[in-house]
Amino acid sequence: MFERKHPERNKKEPAENAEAAAEEIPQVAEDAADAAKWVDQLAQLLAERDELRDTLIRRQADFENFRKRIERERLDDSRRAMGHLLHEILPVLDNFERALAANNDPAYEEHRRGFELIYRQLWETLARQGLERIDATGKAFDPHTQHAMERVETEEYEDGTVLETLQPGYSFRGKVLRPAAVRVAVHSAAKSSPVRDPVN
Repeated sequence: MFERKHPERNKKEPAENAEAAAEEIPQVAEDAADAAKWVDQLAQLLAERDELRDTLIRRQADFENFRKRIERERLDDSRRAMGHLLHEILPVLDNFERALAANNDPAYEEHRRGFELIYRQLWETLARQGLERIDATGKAFDPHTQHAMERVETEEYEDGTVLETLQPGYSFRGKVLRPAAVRVAVHSAAKSSPVRDPVN
């Protein structure tokens, strides 16, 4: 009924278990070393991946900055070229205005109207490109946009007031292409005024 215990067999079993365990220890150590290698390799690969991702992000940012800089330079070059062309056309505008102001003969009225239409069309085309006339008459002298050709002593106007525009000035997209040539009022007591005197 009851199984009889053999004390000798019981003594053998732990010895066999210990032997088997001793045989497994090197295998477990080897497996642990392999696992540590795999963990190290995984960590290294993850670090490389992160580094490559950071490099890619930096390269994309550099490329975007490069693209924006090229676009800005292209726009600046285009504006410089347009500004140069407009500067060359300014004498044509001046001559148009002189011709229209000089001839008031009724016999040429039809021709005059034709020239006025051509002038208006030319001016509108240039204005659409960004050309603006510098309005100076009646305003305070501004050395950044005006060039004082003559100083007139008078008490009728405030010191430094532009009395007359001798030649119109023009700006293109906020930059002065040609300053307005003006006649400026000065008070006799203010001869040492800060108005530029281009004659001297």
